[in-house]
Amino acid sequence: MQMMRMANLGIWAFVPAFMAFSAHAQTQELPSGQTPLSVIDWLGTQGPATTGQVPPQFPEGQQSNEPPVTKSGTPPIVTVAPLGEGSPREIGLVPTVVTGLPIDIWAGSDADQIIKKIKDLADPTLPAAQALLYTVLLAEARAPRGGVAAGDALALARVEKLVTLGALDPALSLIEQAGVTTSPDHFDLWMQISLLNGTEDRACATLAGAPHLTRDYGTRIFCAARAGNWDNAALTFGSAQALGLMSDEKLDLIDRFLNPDAYEGAPPLRPPRKMDPLSFRLFETIGEPLPTGNLARQYAVADLRDVAGWKAQLEAAERLTRLGALPDNRLLGLYTDRQAAASGGIWDRVSALQRFETALNTGSAEAVAKTLPTVWAAMHEAGLEVSFATLFADPLAQIPLTGRAADIAFEIALLSPAYEAASVNAQQKSLLTAIGIGEMPEKAPDDVMERAVFEAFTTATPRADLIANARQKRLGESILIVLDLLNDGAGGDASALRDALATLRALGLEDTARRLALQTLLLER
Repeated sequence: MQMMRMANLGIWAFVPAFMAFSAHAQTQELPSGQTPLSVIDWLGTQGPATTGQVPPQFPEGQQSNEPPVTKSGTPPIVTVAPLGEGSPREIGLVPTVVTGLPIDIWAGSDADQIIKKIKDLADPTLPAAQALLYTVLLAEARAPRGGVAAGDALALARVEKLVTLGALDPALSLIEQAGVTTSPDHFDLWMQISLLNGTEDRACATLAGAPHLTRDYGTRIFCAARAGNWDNAALTFGSAQALGLMSDEKLDLIDRFLNPDAYEGAPPLRPPRKMDPLSFRLFETIGEPLPTGNLARQYAVADLRDVAGWKAQLEAAERLTRLGALPDNRLLGLYTDRQAAASGGIWDRVSALQRFETALNTGSAEAVAKTLPTVWAAMHEAGLEVSFATLFADPLAQIPLTGRAADIAFEIALLSPAYEAASVNAQQKSLLTAIGIGEMPEKAPDDVMERAVFEAFTTATPRADLIANARQKRLGESILIVLDLLNDGAGGDASALRDALATLRALGLEDTARRLALQTLLLER
């Protein structure tokens, strides 16, 4: 399947030579029957993450034994680090051959500036923008300016962002790759993720052998108690209480954890004003589990466990899938796990999807036509259109549909990875099919947002400052800025949308630009 067709070749005059690798990686044809995976889906198909070595990339015509030749008179960026620190590691779960991004996307950036941009970045609203953010956060990449210390600080920021997005499994793998004993900050973040994932025993075992790794008395008490060292836990608790090292509400919670018999029959504790992973886990341990609906999304991961009810699992899965933090197949598995025992809300979505999947498996066009409008309306209500399209566009394309059902199937195809094939085969051409093919019509549309998309693929020039960043090995920084522009564009800022799409195309991210354009025009976000 041909994923991209490069247009506006003049744009590439702005792009540095190293970006050719990104363009090449994204234009590779996939084996028959395969579609490109998001990095979250890709990680779901892999074993434990390891740090891979990527073969060096040489400019065309240059062999590995040739001396390096400069292409300009501009002084190179020099990274300075104290002697003895060692070389910065390449941290990331997804290799460059999968992301299509070069290994040095952060190499020319200032670590503090990148970290601030990552923390301040609003949650993307469009699925293609979410996928781009995960790609940048999880891509295997060298450290920014500042050497090992800068690389460690950036790794922490990347993991923290993944946690706030609810992508706990990738966050856990990334912090373990970065080194959980690198610093107390690394260990504390590892412990927080482990508490939310239910894998805290490994973190506690590490702490038992190196108590200096945390200054958090709550963690020390919890791990000592989990290991059966009740005297040590009680002594640490007494010291923390006497010295005022923890809040009263945290002390009350830990007291009930350590002395459950003393509080038998006592009224439930009030949840803390600011939730943290340890408190969340302690409430569960003392038999007072907290609902996650009003908590930050990372707490919803706890409801994916089998100990939670099916409704809680479904609601958590929908919430996480909407932000791209959960593989689409995980949601489908929960939707089809059993028969809905009620009606209304999420149960209607479950029933609609199960009826549609049954109809699809029969191969009956009539049955699919009856069930497709209902399930599509349900997915639209839940904000899960792209996940549904990714799962069902291919089998749906094999069913000969007419009328309203055919229109819905075509929209689903445009929101799927197979958007280009759907555009090529479409009987009626439109701006949407033009985006899918990458060849705009001659006449610009009248609608403001449609015109912005049209200009991004025709006359608009990319942001010169962001292209300059890419030349200076600051591609990751440019992508973060583009994500900000995309958020503004999704909110109705046509010029921001135009600039973002034009810049993505210039940076070799043609597929992402097309999917974003289609999602902007087809989805209500």
